[in-house]
Amino acid sequence: MSAHCQLTGAKPGFGNNISHSHRRTSRRFDPNIQRKRYWLPSEGRHVRLTLSARAIKTVDAIGIEAAVARIRALGGKV
Repeated sequence: MSAHCQLTGAKPGFGNNISHSHRRTSRRFDPNIQRKRYWLPSEGRHVRLTLSARAIKTVDAIGIEAAVARIRALGGKV
């Protein structure tokens, strides 16, 4: 599972760990990605989405129908 949100497009960010002696090593900041299953009443089936925690809250606010419409508008497959 890639660390990529289908709704918000959140992806890992990259940066450096900096030690006490100020040496730098690479690191990544992963988004909080979850796989969540929703019932899609218009199609009479369940859909499984890969969403960030923030996107799950967005789906709760706008509804699953609007969220799926946004994902499809972005070119995502549901």
